[in-house]
Amino acid sequence: MGKIIGNGLTFDDVLIVPEFSDVSPAIVDTTVKLAKDIVLKIPFLSSGMDTVTESKMAIAMARCGGLGIIHRHMPINAQASEVDRVKRSEHGVISDPFSLSPNHYVYEADKLMGKYRISGVPIIEHDKLVGIITNRDLRFETDYGKKIYEVMTRDNLITAPVGTTLEEAKQILTKHKVEKLPIVDENGNLKGLITIKDLKKSIKYPNSAKDSQGRLLVGAAVGIKDDFMERVHALAKRKVDVLALEVFHGHAKDVLSAIREIKNDFPEIALIVGNVTTPDATLKLIEAGADIVKVGIGSSSVSTKRMIAGIGVPQISAILQCAEAAATKGIPIIADGGIRFSGDIAKALAAGASACMMGNLFAGCEESPGVTELFHGRKYKVYRGAESSIYEEPEFSLLENEGESSASTSIIISRGVEGRITYKGNLSDVLQQLLGGLAVGMSYAGCANLAELHEKARFVQVTQAGLNESHPHDIQITRESPNYTLM
Repeated sequence: MGKIIGNGLTFDDVLIVPEFSDVSPAIVDTTVKLAKDIVLKIPFLSSGMDTVTESKMAIAMARCGGLGIIHRHMPINAQASEVDRVKRSEHGVISDPFSLSPNHYVYEADKLMGKYRISGVPIIEHDKLVGIITNRDLRFETDYGKKIYEVMTRDNLITAPVGTTLEEAKQILTKHKVEKLPIVDENGNLKGLITIKDLKKSIKYPNSAKDSQGRLLVGAAVGIKDDFMERVHALAKRKVDVLALEVFHGHAKDVLSAIREIKNDFPEIALIVGNVTTPDATLKLIEAGADIVKVGIGSSSVSTKRMIAGIGVPQISAILQCAEAAATKGIPIIADGGIRFSGDIAKALAAGASACMMGNLFAGCEESPGVTELFHGRKYKVYRGAESSIYEEPEFSLLENEGESSASTSIIISRGVEGRITYKGNLSDVLQQLLGGLAVGMSYAGCANLAELHEKARFVQVTQAGLNESHPHDIQITRESPNYTLM
């Protein structure tokens, strides 16, 4: 009989012990620093799955203070465009604004504004600002075959010098009743753009996760197929902030080689690597160059890996062991999989995770990819595992998937399922419930921030009777709770 590792604890096997507390949920701080330039107000990431995260979800996550990982199950240029949509959705100062020349056509400006949902485009000639075309200029225009110089605004342009602060820009925009403020140098060259729309967003979303230029943070998943570095380069060109090297089994020779190759070309981009479940695997990824390690194999609600292959480590045990190993190197870990309630988030963070990556809890949101459907009078969305059999189909087979064939055949062995998940509404409402539950849990444990939760939290192991006692019991529920559902 082989050696048995640990106690094999899942989220349902433990509870956080309440402690003396002078901490109220209102003052709990959930800010986490995952890497040098990656600071999140909420310790949540949306999973890089094709039914969870594309640009719409990533934008919503970043605005709320988290991070979205755009999935890789699409052509390289499509994924790069999704990243670009996030980076251009919100700015402080736009350092590389779209621009056109006076000899472009009006229909080209209209197409560009429609694609990126912007209301105007600066017009430059030999790098110098010569005009601007906006929705106002097109409002009564009927001939989109004209050249831009025939319809653009060119006289009395309102501009600001390089170095203008956002507060100064707000005053200029308000005074002149314009929506866009081109930033120019002493020679009249276009150097940036500030918009009233972005200023309003910064007020509306005060907790937004942003880079040093005021753009929303965004991550993107990559694999280890032959062309993975082409994908990495395309994503880096679009200013991706985080790369997530995601494979079915992270403790592998090819993964270590891929880490070194990525960090060699892009040492400044934060790199998440996973998934693993053991201390040794965690340390190997860190030694190869991983900035963040992702923990969890087979714990996802749509994974069949543990039943099909017989492998895995129950998630609480995996987090505890990997976090302890990563802490010796000063590297954070992300808990990925198995989270159903906000209480599970509290447990994962108490066990040593710096953040949680979630698929199931976000897949049913309005912002997740896919259509909403009615089934027996209720709304649902599709949710599937990254290893489900759909990736054997032709439209997926040419994309970047890491499915291994069995030893004796060329058939990819499915390790996930596809199904319906209840429609949950807007992401912001879901996050509010999750954050509220986490804050309550931290206050009961007497922890005002995540560092204290890591240091002070204690667990008690529970029996099946204890688990039954934890759920509502001896009652027939007649009104659903927004943060509690039994599947």
